[in-house]
Amino acid sequence: MNAEQQTNAEQQTNAEQPHEVLADEVSPVTVRSSEVVYGGIVWDIRRDVFEYGDATPVETITREYVDHTGAVAVLALDEQDRVLLIRQYRHAIGTREWEIPAGLLDIDGEAPELGAQRELAEEADVVASEWNLLSDFYSTPGGSNEAIRVYLARGLTASNETFERTDEESEIEKRWAPLDEVVAAVLARTIGNSILSIAVLTAQASRAGGWASLGPADAPWPRHPKLRGRD
Repeated sequence: MNAEQQTNAEQQTNAEQPHEVLADEVSPVTVRSSEVVYGGIVWDIRRDVFEYGDATPVETITREYVDHTGAVAVLALDEQDRVLLIRQYRHAIGTREWEIPAGLLDIDGEAPELGAQRELAEEADVVASEWNLLSDFYSTPGGSNEAIRVYLARGLTASNETFERTDEESEIEKRWAPLDEVVAAVLARTIGNSILSIAVLTAQASRAGGWASLGPADAPWPRHPKLRGRD
């Protein structure tokens, strides 16, 4: 059997194998100890010592990471397929960057979809009548347990409430931009916010498929480390 025949045979064998859904796997480990080594204003730095692997005696690994509340974000899309963008200063990168409305899940017991509705109103003075789940992802899984959920909000109207904004949010700039224009800016690398990038690329792909990938706004969130088992 020559190389080409072998490759064809391997492809045929692979095609006959049962198709496995591509999915992350939640993999609990035994945590020996966990402590906050730095308590921050917004989030903490935590140090865990945990068991890992099948070796005998059991090996342990120590890791430090940002212990995050998690966050929600909103891709607000109007009837003209324009995205509501906000621009605000981010000190860690010294940049006023374009984003979508987003915020921390820092109100105890608040459902994520309610947090998203609150953030859209507080940051952009907008409310929506139609909500769907667009995307779930981890921002920096190598060093943070932050899980982010992005919602698609449609049926937009101005909020009847006025919200006071302080600090960086006091100078928020708003702009409506066509979805395709924002996607083009992501691909051109002129905007770099990760939540915005994932949201608009996912929205463009979902729109092309007739929005079939959207989920219910109140869908369980098993990928959020701190919400597992609450749904």
